Amino acid sequence: MTQQDEEAHLKEEHLIEHPIKSELVHQGSFLQVKRDTVRLPHGGEATREYVVHPGAVVVIGLLDDGRVLLERQFRYPVGLVMTEFPAGKLDAGEQPLFCAKRELLEETGYTASEWAYAGPMHLAIGYSTEVIHVFFARGLKAGERQLDADEFLDVCSMTPAELIDGVRTGQVTDAKTLSCCLWLQNVQSGVWALDWKAV
Repeated sequence: MTQQDEEAHLKEEHLIEHPIKSELVHQGSFLQVKRDTVRLPHGGEATREYVVHPGAVVVIGLLDDGRVLLERQFRYPVGLVMTEFPAGKLDAGEQPLFCAKRELLEETGYTASEWAYAGPMHLAIGYSTEVIHVFFARGLKAGERQLDADEFLDVCSMTPAELIDGVRTGQVTDAKTLSCCLWLQNVQSGVWALDWKAV
């Protein structure tokens, strides 16, 4: 931690909650649920329940014709078929870029000649540790999908304008896709720059 980081941390000390004890409530196949007791800034105690998630990636695929690569997939917790950017969870020890390449190929069949890392996104800060790493991909080349046996999804595409209109009308409600639309708009307008790499 740099001196600047330490100074910033000290300025925020009046906001920080410190863990006292942690209890594992549930261990699933890849998610954990924990219940922690924390010391509040004023000295009191409180309980925090949250999901421990291994992290994930999302890919904003830019097709040569100006459209973006999307998927339609049923999401059981909300009982809806959702329109979303390709995404997936990190395997243990997996680097985010490797995961992004793997997920793009497995779910859509596409590979990319250039990649750019946009940044991290905390998806549900009130109840989950999940961090999603946002990537852009271009120079896309179609190929064969490699879906898992229990994976069912359709690959589709939209113009950025169609996607933004879907957000406006409530047809696109997936949180990571909504956040990625902010990145997409700012990158395409030239307000935000990306560091593209051939990898």
